[in-house]
Amino acid sequence: MSVLPIRPRSDAPSPRAPRVTRTEELRLQLADEITRGRLPPGTTLDETALAARFGVSRTPVREAIRELTASGLVDSRPHRGAIVARPSVERLQNMFDVMAELEALCAGLAGLNMTPQERRALEDLHAGMSEMMRQGDFSAYREANEQFHTSIYAGSHNDYLIEITVGTRRRLSPFRRAQFRALGRLALSHSEHERVVTAILRGDRDGAALAMRHHIAIVHDAYEQYAQSV
Repeated sequence: MSVLPIRPRSDAPSPRAPRVTRTEELRLQLADEITRGRLPPGTTLDETALAARFGVSRTPVREAIRELTASGLVDSRPHRGAIVARPSVERLQNMFDVMAELEALCAGLAGLNMTPQERRALEDLHAGMSEMMRQGDFSAYREANEQFHTSIYAGSHNDYLIEITVGTRRRLSPFRRAQFRALGRLALSHSEHERVVTAILRGDRDGAALAMRHHIAIVHDAYEQYAQSV
């Protein structure tokens, strides 16, 4: 397949993962405990107790619970507090279906619009993740994976698309992070990324979109596999 010409754009630096706030740390830790079964469905999430446990005020706890509610992991009941929930199969499927289409669109546009510097940065990041995968470094790979997808969103050069994709990804992040615990998932994820990167570097819009759509579908399957094991 012939390489599509790259549109002339300024060489913007590769995006970096945003600094994690205390609310984000709380959200990720609570989501991790919920998806691992340490906080099973029906568990009451008491803001005062959680604030004391984490050594923070109730404000970041309240915000973390609000965001987990948007993901379907928590059920917030007016005047009755919040409890751990289990998202419905249909809701989770719908969320992943939308995520797959948004990320496919980002990947396709990245194949057309990424600057040479952005393409090199994506290729370098992917190569670095190969070493993390070989070492079985779950935490490092998971964080690099965030940057990998963020780089592709940015490479679309479509601000509105980036905004809604990041918002949807945030809601799905507890499930996307949990899926890496499925047996052999790191190696499979890296292989799926390889197909996405190859298509983007070739300027193959359709190929990049197809590879990314397939990747997100497998992420959903991997999460379901993991969820059934806990």
